[in-house]
Parts: sequence; C-alpha cells; structure tokens
Amino acid sequence: MGTQYVIDLAEVDDRQTATVGGKGAHLGALARIGDVHVPAGFCVTTDAYRHIVAEMPSLVDRLDRLGRLSPDDQEGIRTVSAEIRRAIEGIAVPDDLAEAVTRALARTGERAAYAVRSSATAEDQPTASFAGQQDTYLNVVGAAEILRHITRCWASVFTERAVVYRRRNGVDHRTVHMAVVVQRMVLPDAAGILFTADPVTGDRKTATVDAGFGLGEALVSGLVNPDVFTVRDGAVVGRTIAAKERAVYALPGGGTEDVTVDARRQKEPSLTDDQVVELVRIGRRIEAHFGRPQDIEWCLTGDGFHIVQSRPITTLFPVPERKDGAGDGPENRVYVSVGHQQMMTDAMKPLGYSLWQRTAMVDMYEAGGRLFVDVTPRLAAPDTRAALLDVIGKGDPLTRDALETVIDRGDFAALTPPDGAEAPAGPPPAAATAPPTAPDTGPDLGPDPAIVAELIARSEASVAALERDIRTKAGPELFDFLDEAFVEHKKVLSDPLSFRALMAGMDATWWLNDKLREWLGETNAADTLTLSAPDNITSEMGLALLDVADAVRPHPEVVAYLQGVEDEDFLTSGELAALPGGAEARNAIEAYLDRYGARCVGEIDITRPRWRERPTALVPVILDNVRNFGPGAAAHRFEQGRRKAAEKEHDVLTRLRALPDGDAKAEETKRMIDRVRSFIGYREYPKYGIIQRYFVYKQALLGEAERLVGAGVLAEKEDIFHLTFDELRDVVRTHRLDDAGLVQRRKDDFRWHEELTPPRVLTSDGEALTGAYRRDDVPEGALTGLAVSAGTIEGRARVILDIADADLEAGDILVTTFTDPSWSPLFVAVAGLVTEVGGLMTHGAVIAREYGLPAVVGVEKATRLIRDGQRIRVHGTSGYVEILS
Repeated sequence: MGTQYVIDLAEVDDRQTATVGGKGAHLGALARIGDVHVPAGFCVTTDAYRHIVAEMPSLVDRLDRLGRLSPDDQEGIRTVSAEIRRAIEGIAVPDDLAEAVTRALARTGERAAYAVRSSATAEDQPTASFAGQQDTYLNVVGAAEILRHITRCWASVFTERAVVYRRRNGVDHRTVHMAVVVQRMVLPDAAGILFTADPVTGDRKTATVDAGFGLGEALVSGLVNPDVFTVRDGAVVGRTIAAKERAVYALPGGGTEDVTVDARRQKEPSLTDDQVVELVRIGRRIEAHFGRPQDIEWCLTGDGFHIVQSRPITTLFPVPERKDGAGDGPENRVYVSVGHQQMMTDAMKPLGYSLWQRTAMVDMYEAGGRLFVDVTPRLAAPDTRAALLDVIGKGDPLTRDALETVIDRGDFAALTPPDGAEAPAGPPPAAATAPPTAPDTGPDLGPDPAIVAELIARSEASVAALERDIRTKAGPELFDFLDEAFVEHKKVLSDPLSFRALMAGMDATWWLNDKLREWLGETNAADTLTLSAPDNITSEMGLALLDVADAVRPHPEVVAYLQGVEDEDFLTSGELAALPGGAEARNAIEAYLDRYGARCVGEIDITRPRWRERPTALVPVILDNVRNFGPGAAAHRFEQGRRKAAEKEHDVLTRLRALPDGDAKAEETKRMIDRVRSFIGYREYPKYGIIQRYFVYKQALLGEAERLVGAGVLAEKEDIFHLTFDELRDVVRTHRLDDAGLVQRRKDDFRWHEELTPPRVLTSDGEALTGAYRRDDVPEGALTGLAVSAGTIEGRARVILDIADADLEAGDILVTTFTDPSWSPLFVAVAGLVTEVGGLMTHGAVIAREYGLPAVVGVEKATRLIRDGQRIRVHGTSGYVEILS
C-alpha cells in the first residue's frame, strides 16, 4: 500500500494514533458511537508531515540544538523553536499532497468553512492530554487558505509551550509527528466544555458543563465567564449564570469576530436544564466508550449537539481498583492515604507498592502509584467510628477533618451500616505497619530499659538470619523463600511486646500533654521532656553524621575532594584513601553506611536508591556539618538535650507538689516521664528493621535482574522496578516477558503519577478530600498547621525537596513536603521545621522534639507558598507559620 496523505474521518478509529494523531483518532472513534454527532471532515496524515520534514535537512541540526537545551532555558527554546516554525511555514506544499487535500474538500464541500486543527501523535493520551499545546484555526475558507493553515499546524509542533511541555513529560521532539484534522465548521448558538467528572473534587458521579453563546473560543480564551451547570444522577443540581457580555462568531468570508452580546440576553442561560441533561447523557456514552472520564468540547445548533473533541481528564486522581468487587455498585468505599501516614506521598513504582502490600499488616489498594486503606467498615459502624477518628486525628487532623466531611454530608451510602452488622474487630488501621488486630496489651510496662534492648536484639537477629539464609537462593526458589520471609516480616511487626512498647511511649506522651495542660497550663510539655531520649535509632543517625564530619573536618584536601564528588564509587576508587586523612574519612563514611546505608528518602519504596547504593546523597549533608559545627557536636547536643529534659522534669514536679493533692500528681507524672523516656525512642525502631529487611530483599531481586538482562529478557536491571512482585516472579520462572510493551507503559504511567497530588481521603466516587483546619486563633495571612514541637523561631526558609540538594547555614528553617527518617541528618543543622505532611507521632515530629526544633507539620502547599530564602517565623507551640519577608 502506498503513502496515504489524506484519510476521511469516517474511516478513522482510535487505533490509528500513529497515522492521524491523538485528536484525529479520538474524533474517528467518537464518530462511531451511536447518537454522537461529529462534524464531517478528513485527516492529513503524519506521512505528509514526515514527507515535509524529510525535505528539510537543516531541521535535524536544529532539533539536536533543541534537544540539548534545558527546559528552563526559555530564551534558547524561544529562539530555536521560532527558527523551526519559520522554516516549516515557509515550505511549499508538494503537488501530490495539495491534490489529495483538494479532492477531499470536493467530497465534503469546497465552498464550506472549515476548522483546521493540529493532531499530534503525543496528544490526548490517557496520562498526558497535551491540551492547547498545538494550534487550531477556525472558519478557514478555500483550498489555498486551508493548505496554508495546514503548514501552520505542522509548525505548531514547535511552539515554545509545546516544546517545554514535551520536555517536562519526557517526550522526545523527534518522536512527535503532526497530523491535521480538517472538519466542517459548526456555526453554533452555544458552545463550551463538558467534564464528565468534577475536575476540582474528582467526583466521578458529578458532571460539570461550562457554556456560553457563539463559538467556544470565547470561553477557552477567557473572554467571558461561562454559565456553569452541575449535574448528578440525571438532574441539574447547581447552576451559575454569568453575565456574558462578549461572544465569538464566524464571519461569512472566513475568520471570526468578537461581538458584544445584546444586553437583554447577557444574563440568559446559554442552555436550558433539559439541554444540559441531554448533553451529559451524551457525555456518559462517550465516557463509557473510552473507559475513563472525559473533557469534551461541544457545540449546539438547531439540529442538536455536535461533539468536536474529547480527551481524557488527566488531572484526576485514579480510584483504587479492587479485585474483590467492593466499591462497585451501591456500596461506596472510603479510603485513607497510607503515604500521609508513612511520610512518603511520592508515587511508587509497581515493585515498590506491591512489596509494601505484601508485607503490610492491613489490606491496601493501589491508585496513582500510591496505597490506600479502606476504612469504610470502621467509619460505618458507630462502635468503631469514634476510635478511628481519634487515632487518625492524633496522627493527622486534616485526614480526620476530611473523614468528618464525608460523614457530616450524610449522602454516602456505605456509611449507614446494614441492620445487624457487627463492628469490625481490632484497632483502626492508623498506620501501614499497625497489627491487624490488637494484641493483648497486658499490664502497663514499667520503665525497664531491658525491654527495648530485648526487642532490638530480636529484630537484629531476625535480619541477620534473613541475610544468612537468602544468600543461597536464586530463581523461583528465591521467590518461594521470600514468601516465607514475608511471614517472618509480619511476625516481627506484630510482636505483642513490640506493640506494647510502642503504645507505652505514645500513650505516656499524650497523657503528659493532657494532664500538664490541665494541671499547670503547660502546652506540649512532653516536647521538652522527651529531648535526647535514649534508643532512638533515627536521632542517633543524625548525630552519627556529625561524628563523620569530625573525621573529615581536619583534612582540607578531603573536604575539597568531597566538594567535587559525582561518581558513586568514590569510596572504593582509591582516590579518597590516597589523600592525607582520606583513609580515616572513608572508614568513617563506610562505618556510617554499614549501620544506616539501607535508608534513603522515600525508603518504603524498595525501588528508591539506598545510601549504600548512592552515597553521594550524603555528601552535601556531611559538608554542611563540616561547615556549621565544631568537633564533638554530636555528644554536646545530646547532652544538652538530656540536661534540658532533666531541668524540665524537676520544674514540672516541683510545681505539681505545690498543688492540692500535689504529691500524688507528682508521683503519677514522674512515672509517666520515666515511661516516655524509656519507650518513646523505640517508636523509630520497627521502621528501621523493616527498611533493613527491604534492602536485603532488594539486593536479592537485583541479582535476578542481572541474570534477566544477561539473558536478553530485560533491557536494564531497573526494568524490574516497573513489574509487580508477582509479575517479576513469572518472568524469572519463564525467562520471558510476554507483554513487550508493559515496562514502557509502566514508565509512562509513573511519569503521570508523579504529576498527581495524592489526597488524604479518597472515595470510590473518585472524590478527593484534603481536609481543613477549622481554627480562628491564627493571625491573618499565616499558614496553619499542626503544632508538634514547641518553641518559636525566626530564620531563613530553605525549601528543599531532595536531601542531596541540601545547602544549609546555621539558623536556617527546613521547609519540605515530608520528612521520613532519612531526613533526620538535616535536622541537626537547622533551627526549625515546616512540612506539608505529618502528624504528632510521625517521624519528623518525633525527631524534631528529640532535637528541640520548633516544628509545624501538615501545612498545605507549604513548599509553594513559602519561597526559598524568605524569612519566616515558626510557631511550634501554636501550630502556624508567618511569612515575614
């Protein structure tokens, strides 16, 4: 079959994206849906575009130049892309292509007006719509003008906005080809956009319609505010009628004009309710055909609605897919984000989330590369609802508020328990590592340090046995062994004594804060009483890096060498050890990695590079410590915290004894102080044990990946990260990847997931809820959060999203999205902490209290509202942040 430059739109289907682009393929598919009217037309194929490009040898050099530019080099992109556009627009359309277009126009109406629309192969995809990145021209009349506008569409592949968008979505400019859709022009009475899911809340059962008079261009360009209709269950449930002063209409000879709407019509609805409901009915048919919510452009004429475009809404957070059938039909579900509890809200790759699912103590469901727990049964049952809200509220008030929003609305079916339903057993799944059922807590644990020592010894023995036994396992036998290892993993997590030790420290913290507020008017007294608590593996990790700095600081040549380090093999290359003091520095870093090298940012995702794999991530923090501290800082800081805690204890007990019944209050308080200091440090250890085990699993699985790459089954080792655990088991067993495109699709999905913001609470209707602080004690303009570590501090905000980008000075305040344990080495170098995610007992809060840093967590959009370098004041006792400059 020869080259085909033109295809009639009626012959196109959604499998022809490579030939007619995303928009053309969608329009062809739309035209095949019953009761959906799509204006007639044809597509100028990507073969035509490739033919044109092949005639321009200079384009290759310009594309090379463009590919080397950073997405942030606006001036360079502007210059090179303008050169490419001018060259494409200036090319003569070949005779055979011009003839094919002329013949197509003869079939559809030579004298008619047309819309000439760009249709790139990378647009209207499920994970990236590329909406508005290329150009559309309306009301084009005559073959010569249509051909001229086709070349303008080709050139619009290289608009500045399209180039930047592609670079940020990982799309190579050379892989994008442009088709052009030429469609009969619809001259509408009204036009607009239909979203088959609420684009703000994500609710899949609510549709919204934006509408205005004339062509939709008036709405798209922002010329007028639209009428907005909200539709649910086949009825209009909300409407806002705007004053539509302007409209865009087609001119008889071609082109469009902006006109003033007659004053008597400006506040009239552009659609009747019946028309809105009919439009949404059409939209639901389109949505069902494509299998996902759609953003639909429509026009209304005397003969009904015409659909001129439909693309997936790529900004919606996906709904968890369940194989058990729950969430389908009338029983709705409510999900709580695991990432907001585990301080890791980034997207995870399939191997990461599937392994966490296998080793967690509660069932979890994936959506958007994140994990969620279904809390519906507990929320529905009055007997367990209060306990769920109490535990979640202590961890994250915003999540509690989001859940209460769902409850208070009273319109979510699953929250009405069926008659005779029993309350679910066990504690609420407030954390991903919580046991599924409450162990017998037995009598209160006394402040016995031997208990924590015993628990740590058990964990270390379990990890050592895992490391020993896994060495001989390979192939399918490895996966059978891992199944057994996961059983042991859960056994360690559900150890009743471990659970009692965790709860002893947290309960004592809450008791001290509540009682000392009641008796002495103290706010968050436990923050000081827990300073430098023993056995906290995470705070020890931060202090230990100060000791590493002590080994580096005396040796200027070592410091200079580390400032230029880029290769991950710098510890083994020999260059460092050859420097004066280099062997001592290398040994100190190696010893640190032996103890903490399994950790990293986002460590619950096994696919993230560990510090042992990427030691350069620690170098900026070591150098900050060299610059900002003197010798012996670790021991000094720990002793300073211990002394402050002792002074606070003496002060509190002295004041209590002066109260009525003071001796009894002081005695009870002393018992709780001893308990919190014995057990609060252990709060951090179970996670450390999990991450140690994860690194052992990962090393074994990467060994399998090397064998698969060697056998030609996979292109690179990291491809296994884009397979689930069960998929990887099958590939190892069969030495075959049946779906050749699976890894690439998963990589594309991951890039999409990275762009999504996960909600704290998600319903099976797709509604994403973030929650709100309902407080009136925060100054105007301040950012509200949760107070987790007392004190007030002013300083320079350092907005840091990656620990490897740390560049801190004394007095700086760390502002970031979340802090898991891997961030604690930065805590020794800062004066305060602000995070977007966190709760009273999450890692960042615990370590901030240990180090005595004023801290506010759960500050929505903190990294966007606070600019790097601004001066801020953190109110760690009251829970808000002021931006001072």
